[in-house]
Amino acid sequence: MKRRSFLLGGGAVGITAATGAGFWRWQEIEPRLLDPGRAMGHRLRDLKPSEWPSPSAEYTTDVAIVGSGIAGLTAAWRLAREGHTRFALIAGPEPHGNAASGTVAIDGRSLRHPTGAHYLPLPSMESTHVRTMLADFGVLIDGIDSTTPSFDERVVVHAPDARLLRDGRWQGGLVPDDRAVVEATTGPRGKRAAIVDGSALDRCFHQVDGLRELRGADGRKVFAIPVVLSSADPDWTALDAMSFATWLTRERHDDPALRWYLDYCCRDDYGADAAQVSAWWGLHYFAARDGRAANADRGAVLTWPEGLDAIATRLEAAAFAPRPGRVPPRRLDGMALSIHDTTHGVDVVCARIDARGLSTYVVHARRAVSAMPLAVARHVVASLRNDGYDAASHASPVAPWLVANFAMKRFPDEAGDTPLAWDNVLYGSRGLGYVVSTHQEIRVAPSPSTVFTAYRALADRPPDDARRWMDRATPAEIGALASEELRAVYGWRFAPCVERVDVTLRGHAMATPAPGTLANAGLAALRACDGPVLYAHADLSGYSVFEEAAWWGWQAAGRLLG
Repeated sequence: MKRRSFLLGGGAVGITAATGAGFWRWQEIEPRLLDPGRAMGHRLRDLKPSEWPSPSAEYTTDVAIVGSGIAGLTAAWRLAREGHTRFALIAGPEPHGNAASGTVAIDGRSLRHPTGAHYLPLPSMESTHVRTMLADFGVLIDGIDSTTPSFDERVVVHAPDARLLRDGRWQGGLVPDDRAVVEATTGPRGKRAAIVDGSALDRCFHQVDGLRELRGADGRKVFAIPVVLSSADPDWTALDAMSFATWLTRERHDDPALRWYLDYCCRDDYGADAAQVSAWWGLHYFAARDGRAANADRGAVLTWPEGLDAIATRLEAAAFAPRPGRVPPRRLDGMALSIHDTTHGVDVVCARIDARGLSTYVVHARRAVSAMPLAVARHVVASLRNDGYDAASHASPVAPWLVANFAMKRFPDEAGDTPLAWDNVLYGSRGLGYVVSTHQEIRVAPSPSTVFTAYRALADRPPDDARRWMDRATPAEIGALASEELRAVYGWRFAPCVERVDVTLRGHAMATPAPGTLANAGLAALRACDGPVLYAHADLSGYSVFEEAAWWGWQAAGRLLG
């Protein structure tokens, strides 16, 4: 992947902006690359079943949940919540998956930071499963059934929540302010008054706002979260046949600032630009986000220093909390090699690697929940094709990401008088900006140290090409791309503040809803499957967000209980 540069304030600011002594000193701190599960996954993928070691242990349970991302944890939490604890959770290669986090010690402080997803939008009225979860964990503190519930003030994103660097200056919020001020002559004396032109962004957003409460012929909201609760009205689902970029051109939404912003939004939720995303999904990004709160502005989000690992940790703790009179659930390390039907139910063959090497074990269960990405399940679940999913024709594009954490022993100086925000984005950049881990801290004095987390979807080339680049790029090359925006903002001032750099490589981070996703028969078959193996993952919705992953975990548990 080529290093990119871009213009800010009319001057070239990019890779070449950080050529001072501080930059070269920072270059000596080689980024630590984290690639959870990749080495073990590829090793096991290339082993033939005849080469697997004989099982060294066997476990028997009622339900085997394979995967400990949000979907698997939600299934375990709901089962335990409703009194069913006879299950085993197989953690997989990375506990908590895309919601995982890390910890770094700086000057005696232990700072949490995300290595995956970092915020949760206010839940919609349809997201009853998320509202129930947040109420159980004390995050939603009042009004679970209200259109405007109250949330714990500590996790509602604090101000300033976002800023955008454009033309060399920061503006509040992430929507580019493209309203032109026009000088107009008025009155008999020729006095001049400033008139604000109508904004191209406002015209587009006004059109999209009209879709928020719109209902299809079946009475359902046209765009809803979870996505399966959206209207199936063909007048609206027809939008899934074209790209979002095509729809924007058709509707004459051609303003450059608008198109950059919409590409940024698509990369943020889908890992791809508007040209690769279905028009239905491009509109869904905005029209389905209608959660509100009594104590937060519209559009606010919930966030924690460690990102969504705060919720994942609570889910796991609640699922495995001791319950008198109940058989305790079992948590097993390792990852699944195969899931196949038997005469008694399902057998899950798993592998783990420790100091003694590779070993395997078997979990015998009545039923199993495949809470793995479909890119993994295709190699593991023997009945996947019989259940209606053929990876050759039904697999969605899967976007690769970089999540880079910069441990900062001090804050770099900010240019101008606009304070650092929680989310900081650069107009015109191909990256997704950076968030500040200590933003939610309530302190008398500013935090002396922090972690900046920079996100980048590798959407500049086809996903397979981007993954090949990740495989062959050096740590320095990956670090240069991951730090590009931070060096563009701070120049030489950035490097001396950096204590350590960790870059998490997520080669298969999220499914991209390309045109045709709503009509994907394979995903529909897995969503409806109620056999020995149930499926629970955000991939079933066609895109990767917390609410969708949790929904399928909730649904799988409901079928098991029902």
